[in-house]
Amino acid sequence: MKRILVTGGCGFIGTNFIKFLFNNVSEEHTVVNVDKLTYAANPENLMDIEQNFPTRYFFEKADISDIEKIEKIIDKYEIDTIVNFAAESHVDRSIIGPQDFIQTNIIGTFCLLELVRKFQKMGKEIRFHQVSTDEVYGSLQGSEFFIETAPYNPSSPYSASKASADLLVKSYVNTYKIPATISL
Repeated sequence: MKRILVTGGCGFIGTNFIKFLFNNVSEEHTVVNVDKLTYAANPENLMDIEQNFPTRYFFEKADISDIEKIEKIIDKYEIDTIVNFAAESHVDRSIIGPQDFIQTNIIGTFCLLELVRKFQKMGKEIRFHQVSTDEVYGSLQGSEFFIETAPYNPSSPYSASKASADLLVKSYVNTYKIPATISL
């Protein structure tokens, strides 16, 4: 049985991912939703999942940059997969005050990667998936399309923080050989 840590699971995309797992995936799994419940979070959107799957869905209020707390959660639930939706994501807010974006999107991702690396050293493999954004590629010109090999060209503190997180993931795959993927 998979034991999946979903970070940012009370946000719009994280909530829908969790609902998809429980409503459309036949394989049994446990989901631990870690969210620090900031302005974009709505835990009430998962009340049906909490009620229908009380032995397979768990919520932990935590900040992904609190490495000690996240390590305890990984240990407690014997996590084997992390899907990182946790992010500060409003471009305008990043322009007004980028600190939260740096803390969550870069430092938080770094903390998760460090934990994956630590557990790997102890012989426990944890798969890591980073959820990115098309904003890392910058603005489209005319009828252009982005492709995965396009160069990063972030144009706001938000997109720069997400690009930084993606590059950290790529560096951990190359340097430490952790099993990780990135999607937009």
